[in-house]
Amino acid sequence: MLEHAAGQPWIYPVLLVFFFIDGFATILPSETAIVGLSALSLHSGQPNLWILGFTALIGAMAGDNMAYMLGRKIGLTRWKWMRRPKVQKMFAWAQYELDKRGAVLIFTARYIPWGRVAVNYVAGQTGFRHRTFFILDAFACITWVGYSIGIGLLAGQWVHNNPLLGVGIAVAFAVLLGIVVDHALRWWHKYLERKDAARAAAREASESAAPAVDRKPVVGADLSKPAG
Repeated sequence: MLEHAAGQPWIYPVLLVFFFIDGFATILPSETAIVGLSALSLHSGQPNLWILGFTALIGAMAGDNMAYMLGRKIGLTRWKWMRRPKVQKMFAWAQYELDKRGAVLIFTARYIPWGRVAVNYVAGQTGFRHRTFFILDAFACITWVGYSIGIGLLAGQWVHNNPLLGVGIAVAFAVLLGIVVDHALRWWHKYLERKDAARAAAREASESAAPAVDRKPVVGADLSKPAG
């Protein structure tokens, strides 16, 4: 049934909606879909990898930009799920990182499911320039699609005679690698935060250690005349 569905023309519009929703809601496993179908395509030739990649790219970019527009229109507290402590903490993290290193954050957040949604919402809410966001997000989505298809093809090659087993291996491999990438990117951003904090502390220490200039007038001096 899976192989039959992969060869049907309606699979691409369905995937387009799938990737689009995942861009602003993160309730659908888009990485799992593209990795599994890529592994299946290696054995059966369906779905077409070029069309699959293009569909994933358009859907992901549309979903990310929808999150941006929602952030601009409704803010970060309109819906109940947005007001949860963990979500608000994620929004606060995204806003801090966006102010410090917007380009790096928009690119790397594409690989962190909840992180990318938070970043996209915050980018819209804070008025981050949309044209800049669009370009950075397009580049991030292109690399994400290539990365996901590559995982599917790599894992799918391990099993030649059982395409469905290849799909299972590809999905499991993608999940494990996704966890590693997720933690690595989070660690890297925390490392950058610590460096920012250390630089700020050093700046404050140097400013407080600077000698204060004594501006008290000399007793008995005639302030109406210039010193000479």
